Amino acid sequence: MKRSTSRRALLHGRRAVMSAVAVLLLAAGFWASWGTAQHILLAKGREHGTITVSACGSETCTGRYDPEGSSPPRTDMTIENSVAVRKGATLDVVVKPGTSQVVRTGAGGAFHAWLPLGGALVLAALIIGGGVGLPRFAWATAATGGALLVGAFLTL
Repeated sequence: MKRSTSRRALLHGRRAVMSAVAVLLLAAGFWASWGTAQHILLAKGREHGTITVSACGSETCTGRYDPEGSSPPRTDMTIENSVAVRKGATLDVVVKPGTSQVVRTGAGGAFHAWLPLGGALVLAALIIGGGVGLPRFAWATAATGGALLVGAFLTL
């Protein structure tokens, strides 16, 4: 039995809308990750050092920052409060230019920065597999997102 033109148009329209939703979800995940990841990936020429966490609030922690080189230590630096940041911990960090905020470096910091993208990849896989009808690509997308989430779990 031959499909009607309207049925084919509906199928292509559904795939186009679901593809747009998946792309939007991935773009939002990338954008949410890039705000922190750029400071880790493009760290050349930025101020590096360590922070020793002295106090934590609901969203940020503060501590003593000891920069590499001859700069004097500072006590007004903040870092985002996460599972890996606790009072007394000493972390390798890079300073966000023009702020008093620091971002964790190394593998743990990189995986933590890309965590929103990992979640977006897993969610987009559901749309790609079910709405767009590309199950192999959906499995690859889900595996990539899952690898980011597991990497963050293991390195933090």
